Amino acid sequence: MNPFLTWAIIDFFIAFGVVFGGAMLAGIGSVFLLMPPAAIMVKTASQLKIWALVAAVGGSIDPMRVIESNIIEGHLSPVAMQIGYMLCAFLGAHLGTELIRWLCRGAI
Repeated sequence: MNPFLTWAIIDFFIAFGVVFGGAMLAGIGSVFLLMPPAAIMVKTASQLKIWALVAAVGGSIDPMRVIESNIIEGHLSPVAMQIGYMLCAFLGAHLGTELIRWLCRGAI
């Protein structure tokens, strides 16, 4: 399989898992604290979205360095790949957030 596609899919699922898993665990924790789980889950999913993106692409600075150094040198293929990884991670985080909103839709 294509290495780019492999890592793009992995980034997607890492970001999805961070948002979905974090929101589900926050919901479980809110039950122990006698707080409304649905509201806590939706709020947590929204707050975790950017951190899921950062976790999936491997840190906040390294991908930016890859983009910067390759643009300066005129190599656009690694730049496009890095942006593709970021887009896949964003889609995973967004899908996780929307799934949590959908699951909690009737409870809020």
